[in-house]
Amino acid sequence: MNIKIIDIPKIERPEGNIGVVQKEVIPFDIKRVYYLFDVPSSAKRGGHAHKSLSQVLIALSGSFDVVLKDGNSTQTITLNKPDKGLLIDSTIWRELENFSSGAVCLVLASAIYNENDYIRDFDEFIQYLNNL
Repeated sequence: MNIKIIDIPKIERPEGNIGVVQKEVIPFDIKRVYYLFDVPSSAKRGGHAHKSLSQVLIALSGSFDVVLKDGNSTQTITLNKPDKGLLIDSTIWRELENFSSGAVCLVLASAIYNENDYIRDFDEFIQYLNNL
């Protein structure tokens, strides 16, 4: 599966830490930034794959699980540290669940929003993979 945990450099200070996201850390040019917040603990987000977009997900606050599927295997990663990012390349199905109270998920994306890049049906995702 083409995913990776990346370290977000931090500057530690007695009055609080600073996380630094810059070009050397993210393996693509960031074209879009958005964040999820006030997600009920019972809700699921995501439920799609991208044909070409890559993303880095960071738990700025709280925690949540990212369920990843590549058509052959499933892996669940818990994000709960603001100095760790999860790089998800294209053609990986992702679902976000188990949001803690106050969780904030920051998403750094390699492209602007394009509905044509989304695969929102899992069976279509498998068919897309089989046609690659």
